[in-house]
Amino acid sequence: MIGRSTKFISLVLVLTATIIFFLLALENLTIKKDFDSTWTAISERNRASGEYNLLKIGDLLQNKEELSPTADTSQRNVSVTSAPSETPIPILLKKRFKKLPQWSFEDIYNLDAPPRPMTCPQSLRNSKDQEFQKAFLPNIRMYMHKNNFNIREWNRLSHFNNPFGFMEMKYDDVMPVVKLIPKPKEPLLLPKPGGDGCVHCAVVGTAGIMNGSKMGAEIDAHDYVFRMNAAVTNGFEEDVGSRTSVYVHTAHSITSAPIFYGKFGYKAAPHDEGIKYVLIPEGLRDFQWLNSVLTGEKVSDGQYRNRDARKYYSGQYNETRFYVLHQDFLRYIRNRFLKSVNLNKGFWAIVRPTNGAFALFTALHICDTVDAYGFMTEDYAKYSNYYFQKFLKTKVVFFANHDYIMEKNLWKSLHDKKILKLFQGSESQQKTEEP
Repeated sequence: MIGRSTKFISLVLVLTATIIFFLLALENLTIKKDFDSTWTAISERNRASGEYNLLKIGDLLQNKEELSPTADTSQRNVSVTSAPSETPIPILLKKRFKKLPQWSFEDIYNLDAPPRPMTCPQSLRNSKDQEFQKAFLPNIRMYMHKNNFNIREWNRLSHFNNPFGFMEMKYDDVMPVVKLIPKPKEPLLLPKPGGDGCVHCAVVGTAGIMNGSKMGAEIDAHDYVFRMNAAVTNGFEEDVGSRTSVYVHTAHSITSAPIFYGKFGYKAAPHDEGIKYVLIPEGLRDFQWLNSVLTGEKVSDGQYRNRDARKYYSGQYNETRFYVLHQDFLRYIRNRFLKSVNLNKGFWAIVRPTNGAFALFTALHICDTVDAYGFMTEDYAKYSNYYFQKFLKTKVVFFANHDYIMEKNLWKSLHDKKILKLFQGSESQQKTEEP
């Protein structure tokens, strides 16, 4: 009897130990999965049913050829800093890196469903250029809003420096503002009624080549006109037109341009009736600015403290016409089209495409045809820095945070491939220059 009891107790102890061991192993496996989680790209192809299709990076690389990493991202990868999904990862500091860090998910981006059917036969999306088609993502997520952002997105984007992510930023400084951003009305632009079904856009930069160009009427004849920075039109209508449909800006550009260029007649950002505003979230100050724009209250902290941000839009702010570019979109432009060699240098963290480049690529993703005016060309040295320096010959200024020559070469390349049309001087300008 005693022997049977001993055997029974031994059996119970063995079973108990086995169960405990199994539970511990399962817990360790769960923790490992949490810490080794793979970042996902979200597709809204099933948006109509309200479902998100979460695709693992491995599946993306196998099944979505357009998402395969480029040669630039095949460099040595830095291991991912991950944490449980409900907790922000520790803040990454730029000073830890001597050059742009290359993460294993560097060239993976969120995709959205097409905002409108593409029926325009002459659309740049129909380009036969293989290099362009390999790099171009027509469904890249362009705008950030409260419905497409969560803690996992924060953790992923915290690996990238601004404006491509939230490196060195605090979750509590940014996330409350992101939760205020309404889902934007898409598509941003539609074909004009009675037209050919295409969206025809002009993007107007500020380069001196526009001085005396007499391109104003041609620019204004487009369905939509994009401008950025110091978009001076008053007194220069003959050369650059007068209309502005979309204004691309940062908090810095919209506040500083009237100060720097007021003497040339620039008093405020364009404020045509019904204009659409596109914000580049360049840094923390832009989210502080954005909070003021969205709430109607004064900026509560930072460089623009106590300023009423909405006043800078001259009464034309409307949340249905205000868009915030997504960090994936900005990083994609840099990674696939404008990856400067300066990103391998000690000042890598300040290197980014110009506002003009971001504006031009915004147009390339929402328009069917794009004509670019006032962008740097091969003969840039012949012209002043800005077209509104009408009677003042100045040299083009090269700032360290932009790779102007790389951008110049890209615009020429896209022009030669007939993906966009780059204005490179007019007959009237050539006649003026003749002896």
